[in-house]
Amino acid sequence: MARISAFPLLTIFIFISCITVQVTYGDEEYEFVKAIDPKVALKMKKEKLSLFRFYWHDILSGKAPTSVMVVPPPKTNSFTAFGLVNMIDNPLTVGPELSSKLVGRAQGFYASASQEEIGFLMTMNFAFTEGKYNGSTLTVLGRNPVLKKVREMPVVGGSGLFRFANGYAQASTHNFDPKTGDAVVEYNIYVMHY
Repeated sequence: MARISAFPLLTIFIFISCITVQVTYGDEEYEFVKAIDPKVALKMKKEKLSLFRFYWHDILSGKAPTSVMVVPPPKTNSFTAFGLVNMIDNPLTVGPELSSKLVGRAQGFYASASQEEIGFLMTMNFAFTEGKYNGSTLTVLGRNPVLKKVREMPVVGGSGLFRFANGYAQASTHNFDPKTGDAVVEYNIYVMHY
């Protein structure tokens, strides 16, 4: 009985596999994805740059806090509170006073992610409730070193009128109460959208 060498069989197997892969993956279209013309998808809308300015109210005190600690920091690092996680549903207002016109809510969380300085990982949606942007959201995900005068975080997307949005948010603390932890932060968001 003749014995067949493993090397020629392996070579034939690899050759057949490459042909199969090329045929299977050589097509531009797949069963689960279809290329579309961006102009058709965006209905010929032009991209524009908008500036949104509002105040973010982080309320930890009182009977109805809008920021709640869900993970306390370990006792070993009290200065930066490394490990702390707060869930938020913070009001967004036109002016720095909580009584000024409400334009939306900041919903998400922030977490103390630095052991050397007070620096938060911010993950939040700005859910707008006013005017033509009612029901639309902008998503911010980034680092917030809160002791700096102006902090910059990326806008990574959005929904509704902010589909395909991108840009950046600048945050600056307007007021902070060290006794309660309550803060008012001015946000200026520069966003490209359609």
